[in-house]
Amino acid sequence: MALLAGYMLQFIATRLNVQSMPETPPKELADLVDSETCKRSFTYARDKYRLEIAGSTTDLVALLLWWWWGGFNMLDVWVRSLAWGGLGSGVLYISILILLGNILTLPFSIYGTFVIEERYGFNKTTPKTFILDRIKGLVLAAVLGIPMLSAILWFFAYAGSDAWIYCWGATTAFLLLVQYIAPVWLMPLFNRFTPLADGELKQAILQYTTKVGFTVADIFEVDGSKRSSKANAFFSGFGKNRRIGLFDTLIKDYSTDELVAVLAHEVGHQKKRHMIQSLIFGIIHMGVMFYLMSVFISEEGLFAAFQMEQISIYAGLTFFSFLLAPLDMLLGPVLKFVSRKNEFEADSFAVHTIPDRQPLISALKKLSVDTLSNLTPHPLYVILNHSHPPLIQRIAAIKGVVS
Repeated sequence: MALLAGYMLQFIATRLNVQSMPETPPKELADLVDSETCKRSFTYARDKYRLEIAGSTTDLVALLLWWWWGGFNMLDVWVRSLAWGGLGSGVLYISILILLGNILTLPFSIYGTFVIEERYGFNKTTPKTFILDRIKGLVLAAVLGIPMLSAILWFFAYAGSDAWIYCWGATTAFLLLVQYIAPVWLMPLFNRFTPLADGELKQAILQYTTKVGFTVADIFEVDGSKRSSKANAFFSGFGKNRRIGLFDTLIKDYSTDELVAVLAHEVGHQKKRHMIQSLIFGIIHMGVMFYLMSVFISEEGLFAAFQMEQISIYAGLTFFSFLLAPLDMLLGPVLKFVSRKNEFEADSFAVHTIPDRQPLISALKKLSVDTLSNLTPHPLYVILNHSHPPLIQRIAAIKGVVS
């Protein structure tokens, strides 16, 4: 029921979101948006909405049919017949389900990239890059995920009532390790990071970071244009591994003042410790999840509901993920609310540390308009899905900040 309720809620919110799009430009954005752009924004949102609904409907129907046909038990019987032992069987069982899920979503990803994004001039991904990204992602998931999954299965099999604590500690250590190595070892697997050339932009960025007392190890230009024309900027890593990444599309289309303003916003997240806040909450969330998992993982009624002939830790982990749906429905909007609050705080920090707020407003407008974002999203969709506040609200808040 929770899965159906979540599906219906998202269906309604997405439909309302598309219907809320204006036919004429909002007055706050009349300097950048014309009627033609509004129409393109609407059709882009409509096309993505249809794909999103098609994908989520396919996922739900496939899951219910797999459940109804006893697919979870049939897979379990086959895995057990291989006699790989509890640990090997568990890793194989969960890996197969994940792989089937990826196969199910692959056609929608292909259509979204090579039809919708191509139709609106955003896609720069070649079939070769698309395939290589998927292969790299699967290999990376196997290299990092299989050892972690094996550890979780082993702890629940042999560590008794304290298993959830050991799982919590292991996944926390893993998360921190990934945060540390990602900028150096993982992200370069997908994008080329070229040190930003000396010049006006680099000098302006270094002057700003020095002014606000923010140390970065490196500033890189990222070849985002090989996948999309959309622009982006980000920070990654901690301490000595902290990096600034600027997409080449951003550098190409934005002025130095706008780029510094965008970076000032990202520095605001760091200065306000939003990344640490998110990390701490994620660790706490994992602890709660593992505790609840320890309570339900061997519940006979849970296995009976999925037509299982035998109880196993690995199947219990799988079924518990479905039980998390109601919790995610309640927790998701709270996390999105905190994220939107953090965005306002980062904007405020930027306004207080740059000479003029206008470049930040200009950059935000261009980022939204250039990506054909919904400029007037429906409140329900914002509550459920938006990690960033609507553009018009951000501009109003920036203008209302007292420098």
